[in-house]
Amino acid sequence: MLDKTSDISIAAENWLAQFESALGAPGGGELKSLFVPDSYWRDALALSWTLQTINGRDAILEGLRALAPRASLANLAIDPARAAPRKVTRAGTDCIEAIFRFETATGRGSGILRLVPDAGDGNRLKAWTLLTALEELKGFEEQLGVSRPRGQAYSRDFRGPNWLDLRKAAAEYADRDPVVLVVGGGQAGLAIAARLKQLNVDTLIVDRGLRIGDNWRHRYHALTLHNQVHVNHLPYMPFPPNWPTYIPKDKLANWLEAYAEAMELNFWTGTEFESGSYDEKEQRWTVALRRADGSKRTMHPQHVVLATGVSGIPSLPDIPTLKNFAGTVIHSSQYTDGEEWKGRKALVIGTGNSGHDIAQDLHSSGAEVTLVQRSSTLVTNIEPSAQLAYATYSEGTTEDNDLIATSMPLTLAKRTHVMLTRQSKELDQELLDGLARVGFKLDYGDGDTGWQFKYLTRGGGYYFNVGCSDLVAGGKVGLKQFSDIESFVAEGARMRNGETLAADLIVLATGYRPQEHLVRKLFGDAVVGRIGPIWGFGEGQELRNMYTRTAQPGLWFIAGSLAQCRINSKFLALQIKAIEEGLLPRLAPTAEPEAAVA
Repeated sequence: MLDKTSDISIAAENWLAQFESALGAPGGGELKSLFVPDSYWRDALALSWTLQTINGRDAILEGLRALAPRASLANLAIDPARAAPRKVTRAGTDCIEAIFRFETATGRGSGILRLVPDAGDGNRLKAWTLLTALEELKGFEEQLGVSRPRGQAYSRDFRGPNWLDLRKAAAEYADRDPVVLVVGGGQAGLAIAARLKQLNVDTLIVDRGLRIGDNWRHRYHALTLHNQVHVNHLPYMPFPPNWPTYIPKDKLANWLEAYAEAMELNFWTGTEFESGSYDEKEQRWTVALRRADGSKRTMHPQHVVLATGVSGIPSLPDIPTLKNFAGTVIHSSQYTDGEEWKGRKALVIGTGNSGHDIAQDLHSSGAEVTLVQRSSTLVTNIEPSAQLAYATYSEGTTEDNDLIATSMPLTLAKRTHVMLTRQSKELDQELLDGLARVGFKLDYGDGDTGWQFKYLTRGGGYYFNVGCSDLVAGGKVGLKQFSDIESFVAEGARMRNGETLAADLIVLATGYRPQEHLVRKLFGDAVVGRIGPIWGFGEGQELRNMYTRTAQPGLWFIAGSLAQCRINSKFLALQIKAIEEGLLPRLAPTAEPEAAVA
């Protein structure tokens, strides 16, 4: 019995052995005895070919009985190459955590098992959470390490084309179409293209920027990443160990350029994706591309991956009187530097990260700045509070920590972030009190789940304080509420109390429209109606339409932080490879989409 041993490894090994045995036993009674009633199973492709989370012992048993025999789940064992089984605390619960490996009929995978004592069964150790994640497809393994390609195609053939000749020919697409067309060449596009390259899936990235990395290079002058370097590696090629903790935007942009070259990714810069339509019979797209020189190209890829960010079209609020303003109005995406506004007055509308950073940049350049708050905002100090969510990444390998991040079901992730939010509020109490005193409206996310879930549901609504909140609390950057503005006039904003807030510049740090708007622009209303909302959580426990098959065959979405793109690009690439090899249908299981954004 598991409760008879105090050895962590033996407990985990025994559970895995009993689990594998119970999967083949009739009736399901043995299987039921291995899970606590309030248990969770997250499957990342391994058995279900989708990203899904199932809560509750009975629902898990039903899912396992339906999927495990068909997948031929077998050979479960503790993975000696990963972190050893250990006692940890996850979501406030003490448990035994073990990383294991397994096989299915089509692939090999990694999983995480968490055991807790079942008080209703004599404290016998049972599964609280279980992750099964596909790592590779049998027969299509990545050629890494000792399996790396030897380069016979160009190494010793003195008469034939050399490596550079082959690279140029591959990137030109003069006589072929790519299997996959990736739209957007930031971290999302590069990550999925690198994964597909390792799986020998012909992939082309297109981006309207003139250089790889321009999506970062052209952001405002002072920008640096808000999370730390060790969380942000791209697949296969980690940042050098001497890099700064917080990466400046131009340094990251140059790295993306070097990454694309080092990974031998086919990339067309200065290329606009204008439109696409899908041929159901041919099972391929017809897409129109426009190059920087004005030339056009029609291509017919089997798959289009939108890697254009959580949202790509600036959100410009309807402010009827704003046209009365005689000064300069720009969206935050157009802002570059505050030096030209030295000695002048600026209003920054919006109090998320961009709004605060732009206000601080203007202030440091000598402008007189007022932040205008439209709605309550979560504020947390960048250190240590904002980094609490990444605590696991400060120890162990990136691969292990990515698996741990993948293993946390939505319910437990929310529970964890409620705890982290409570902790950060205590750490930041002095700052938060100072902001409240000057009238800044604070919140802590839906259900106090903090900034991470604001990002996952809204894509914004929070600020990592790198100094601007201190300026606001100290009165060095002004603060007004948008609701107190009566109208905009030539000189600036006329307040309801009769005061006129003078301005030369108004920056609309008002975020971006949901990604459905871009999909409608590129593919039309029918595609938007077919797939429904993108990003955020609906009735399920996974991000909607992200990293997995959608109701539109051949259309995929990848977005998020560098860590999210690194983790989920693997799952997206494996699905595309499986489809191309005939292992997986192109169309996802039918489900009624939610109403899309109008």
